[in-house]
Amino acid sequence: MADLSSLLFGHPFGDDQPLIYGTRVEWTKGEAVALVRRWADDLLAARVQPAQAVAVNRSHAPDVIIAMHAIWSIGAVFVPVNPLLPPAAIADIVETVQPAAVLDDDGIHARPGGEHYGAGVAFVQWTSGTTGRPKPVLHTHEAYLELLDRVLGPLRSTGGDRSRPPSPNLIPVSMALNAGIYNVLFGLRAGAPIVVMDRFVTGEFARMVAEHQIRSTVLPPAAMAMLSDDAAVTDLAPLRYVRSITAPLSPFQARRFTAKFGIVVLNSYGQAEMGEVIGWTAADAKTHPEKIGAIGRPHPSVAVRLETPDHNGVGELLVRPPRHTAGYADGSAFTDRLTDDGFIRTGDLARIDDDGFVWIEGRLGDLINRGGNKIFPDEVEEVLLARPEVREVAVVGHPDARLGQVPVAFVATNREISDDELAAACRDQLAAYKVPVRFVRVEALPRSEVGKILRGRLLP
Repeated sequence: MADLSSLLFGHPFGDDQPLIYGTRVEWTKGEAVALVRRWADDLLAARVQPAQAVAVNRSHAPDVIIAMHAIWSIGAVFVPVNPLLPPAAIADIVETVQPAAVLDDDGIHARPGGEHYGAGVAFVQWTSGTTGRPKPVLHTHEAYLELLDRVLGPLRSTGGDRSRPPSPNLIPVSMALNAGIYNVLFGLRAGAPIVVMDRFVTGEFARMVAEHQIRSTVLPPAAMAMLSDDAAVTDLAPLRYVRSITAPLSPFQARRFTAKFGIVVLNSYGQAEMGEVIGWTAADAKTHPEKIGAIGRPHPSVAVRLETPDHNGVGELLVRPPRHTAGYADGSAFTDRLTDDGFIRTGDLARIDDDGFVWIEGRLGDLINRGGNKIFPDEVEEVLLARPEVREVAVVGHPDARLGQVPVAFVATNREISDDELAAACRDQLAAYKVPVRFVRVEALPRSEVGKILRGRLLP
């Protein structure tokens, strides 16, 4: 059975064709394969066994790609570590996963023991931790190959010019994130060269887009906001499409980005336990421009339904993908999220329109119940973000003895604006019960590694 290392070894490029570009390197396919084999020999010399984990904490993104494939080529399990994490957080990852070795900028450090994971496990990736402690998700080679082909299938079926290689796949996010791993492997599966950034810098991103003639890429919402705010970046040609990843994208930020650069922004949807399951194709973007703002339509072989939708057609989104996680590395159960017929409870509230497009309305746990009236925080946040003085905002439900919950807005501003002005902006566009009872000023909102707002930290 093929493993994920075959995506590099079996890449259609010749050995002399450049395959991996970074800020400081340019490797041909032959050079990349030779490095993978050399690092694999070093891991075997460190007595790493098949099914054991290797934690990779390298600051240079192309090195992580090489390490990842070297680990897979000996049948071991890749554990990405963000080098920007504090030492205590890195120690916690190592303690949880119990790798047989740690590969960092100083080399390979063997560790005694080392947990053995099930056959076929490819890598460990943490959930975002927005609703609790992050969980280490086990991804298998088989399931991840299926995921890549599930998303690539509709793109391949649209045809296009196959006489030239695909546009390079630019990865502007950390290789410690699932989004980084996924987009590297997606590019290799599509037969494309890889362009990877060590960290996101607006000017460097714009330079790479122009140099490598990038026509489509992925960006987290925070990166789109940075590009919209950077007066020095005025053009991102020939970029035409950006898919939003890692965190919910505000329609306000999408409109700002499109207005400045003329680039179509497309949402997508997935979770660490099942990968991307809903998204857009370029064909849908052309035929349904009025649907921009939805997360797209289910990928082939993915079933979706809503649990107990209300009178507005909003209910919890349930998803049944062809494959999902093999479990969690810490031994906690995944089965409690499954329905009897195999659907995964996502915890997200959504509606599905007549054309099959899915619209996310918020998190089930974020919904505010004010005396029986339901408030979606995203709706209130969108109104407040429309004010130029507001940089970012989060609306959360605070306990109230009489009403159960009331909305409170945590606001970071660019310049002064009074609470009365903020409240008036809400009253102009929202029902009275949706207007926040209080505005709390903050320097910045607490966010996870992938940019998701950690609303739990804003609760009393």
